[in-house]
Amino acid sequence: MSSAYLLVSHGSRDPRPEIAMQQLAGLVQNKLQKNLQKPTPAIGVVSSPKHEMVGIAFLEIRPEPLHEQIRQFAQSAFASGCDRLKILPLFLLPGVHVMTDIPAEIALAQKILGQDVIIDLQPYLGSHPGLETLLAKQIAASKPQAWIVLTHGSRRPGSQQPIETIAANLRAVAAYWSVSPSLESQVEQLVTAGNREIAILPYFLFAGGITDAIAQAIEKLKLQFPAVTFQMAQPLGASAELADLIGDLMYK
Repeated sequence: MSSAYLLVSHGSRDPRPEIAMQQLAGLVQNKLQKNLQKPTPAIGVVSSPKHEMVGIAFLEIRPEPLHEQIRQFAQSAFASGCDRLKILPLFLLPGVHVMTDIPAEIALAQKILGQDVIIDLQPYLGSHPGLETLLAKQIAASKPQAWIVLTHGSRRPGSQQPIETIAANLRAVAAYWSVSPSLESQVEQLVTAGNREIAILPYFLFAGGITDAIAQAIEKLKLQFPAVTFQMAQPLGASAELADLIGDLMYK
């Protein structure tokens, strides 16, 4: 028997994040398959190939609640010979969704499934230290006077600390889309301090409605501060590097 893997994200009415999730799931499946086929050091042979099931599910904006999506995937996995399901939340901050909502949905799914399939909740994506390295590469590619790392934010106490630490390590400032300090307030402080080249790095998984709204907000900032040059980097995206980090967390 073997494990199946389910990547859980928030969900969006915009189709782009789901397309990117499907692409990312394919990259993760390829990585897991390659790991299974690596030679065993002790005997120098390749292990027997196994099929790795990697699926996607969404916490919100779906007809079925997450626990039902988990149940359906788990039953398919069990029918294919898997007796363990590993769930990885593709969230970047330890907000309410990561700490409360997803564990509650998993508990419901486990109750329905019984002990036929064991469900393991893996660490959320934002806990991987390699994410800071990915952001550092983006920052190294451009040399503005100041960087703002902009993420969604959460009202859960303490959930902002990881991004505050990342921003400090990258010599950037943190801003939040849903809570303070906002993008606009951080830009005002940087401009007041004399910065005339400001780059914004959206700390989001994929392009979608929020990144579109960020781009619109930056256009307004350009009008408000005509002497300042603004740049906007890309979100993380479905990449082999991100799939590697997910693969690491799957094996924890």
